[in-house]
Amino acid sequence: MLSKLFRRKTDFQLTEEGSHSLHKVLSVRDLTLFGIAAIIGAGIFTSVGKACASGGPAVIWLFIICAVACAFAALCYAEFASRIPVSGSAYTYAYATFGELFAWVIGWALLMEYAIGNIYVAFSWSGYFTHLLDGFGLYLPRWMVVDYSSAHKFILAKQGLIDAAMAQGNSGALWIAANCNDAEKELVVAWTTAPNLIGGLKLILDVPALVINILITVLVYRGIKESRNASNAMVILKILAVVMVIAVGAFYIDFENFKPFMPKGFKGVMASVSAVFFTYIGFDAISTLAEESQNPKRDLPRGMFYSLIICTVLYVLVSLVLTGMVPFINLGVDDPLAYALQVKNVKWLEYIVSIIAVVAMASVLLVFQLGQPRIWLSMSRDGLLPSAFSKIHPKYKTPSFSTIITGLAVGVPIIFTNEDFVLDFTSIGTLFAFVLVCGGVLLLPKRELNGDDGFVLPHVHGKFLFPLLVALSATIIYFSVPSYFDDVFDLSKSETFTSFNLPHIIFWLFLICLSVLTFLKNFNLIPLMGLATCGYLLTGMNPNNWYWFFVWFAIGLVIYFVYGYRNSVLNKK
Repeated sequence: MLSKLFRRKTDFQLTEEGSHSLHKVLSVRDLTLFGIAAIIGAGIFTSVGKACASGGPAVIWLFIICAVACAFAALCYAEFASRIPVSGSAYTYAYATFGELFAWVIGWALLMEYAIGNIYVAFSWSGYFTHLLDGFGLYLPRWMVVDYSSAHKFILAKQGLIDAAMAQGNSGALWIAANCNDAEKELVVAWTTAPNLIGGLKLILDVPALVINILITVLVYRGIKESRNASNAMVILKILAVVMVIAVGAFYIDFENFKPFMPKGFKGVMASVSAVFFTYIGFDAISTLAEESQNPKRDLPRGMFYSLIICTVLYVLVSLVLTGMVPFINLGVDDPLAYALQVKNVKWLEYIVSIIAVVAMASVLLVFQLGQPRIWLSMSRDGLLPSAFSKIHPKYKTPSFSTIITGLAVGVPIIFTNEDFVLDFTSIGTLFAFVLVCGGVLLLPKRELNGDDGFVLPHVHGKFLFPLLVALSATIIYFSVPSYFDDVFDLSKSETFTSFNLPHIIFWLFLICLSVLTFLKNFNLIPLMGLATCGYLLTGMNPNNWYWFFVWFAIGLVIYFVYGYRNSVLNKK
């Protein structure tokens, strides 16, 4: 049985054009714009503010670190895309290198990444949409624009204050509303005005988030051409908006806001790794569109690199402009771009940004909603999921059943969860996928090159270079940030052991082991750097992230052994 768990798939055949194939309509420009559509969205319009509030102006280093990690991962993705130009992304690549069990694990992690990531984006879209309507004097009932989980959690936390206020003859709700910020006031108003259902349950539901999910699901179901055209138009609009914010905001920079540049130290910079890394997973979505690409061996790698470079530059510039316009501590809001423009009284651009932000985040939903069904499609073809998931619509040429299930997988949790939970949960799955992809490249055999190979990953001998780089990095950190190693090996604070000390200790042990293996095996330096940078970013995940990841992981293993293991196509050979 053990050998069957690690059986590898070696036959990856693209289906010919016909009733059971996907439309091959995407060019390198389309793939690049799809990548930008996914990378620039909720991140640059929402979570970048929280990252700036945590790390200050120095958060640009986190964006650069994430971009470097993604660049190494993208090189490894590109190598796989050239060798195996089929849908499935990291799931397919793991199947070819690590075997079926790892393939299932990474496929299961990717389902979490796309579905839960889209839940966060749907919440963010709803926030901007509601803010936009409010600006035009169109106020939806607050119980229709917030999620039940956040409202219930906040009211429970403040119940004592409410009771105390009511005991003094005051209205508890009014007292809380007078002592809370705007977001908290919305939660109170939602709770106190919501209709009561059976058993005292209150009807609180983020309706805009549900509606946009339904509309995007319908669009993706209709076809890749329609999705491509809509995405391309939305991407052009949001790039225009971001460039305008950078160009106009540069004239409002107060350089005093850059002092201190790293106000909370490197811990503060790394504290937002889950929020920042979430923004970069768009290039991963490109690899799921392999079977709809005109020339996947050539165009997939180019689309990944172009989108990654463009978006990194924009993120760094936006972060510098925002922290220059407004003191970093004030940027922890849901709409940081609009907020900074509001503070500087640039009303005309504030309205434009708010409108385009609604469009921008819809494009992120679109790309993620395209990616997940195609992973399900690949897993179903391999027998790990029921055959219904690989059904192609005869007219629209889309994975119809998988698309509907994707819409449900995003829509149903919107009713029960909140954006803070899903943001932390999605990044860990992405990093895990990147680590397996980079590690998988180390296991690939060398190939005989010909003129139709597309992208070929250069082999840089890591035998001496990688151990040297690890030692050099440790030395630079020791002298430039002396407090880092003091914090890592200070085990006196038990409350930080699992959240900081243990992950960093494991990381450095991992680098030492990898250096020894590299010296013995002469591994390629490029995937090694991907493993090192992605591994470092994993140290920024808090224990709660890991807890929910392993819960999801355990559920996936149960499903695999109950269904996938027995029905695998490889099990029948």
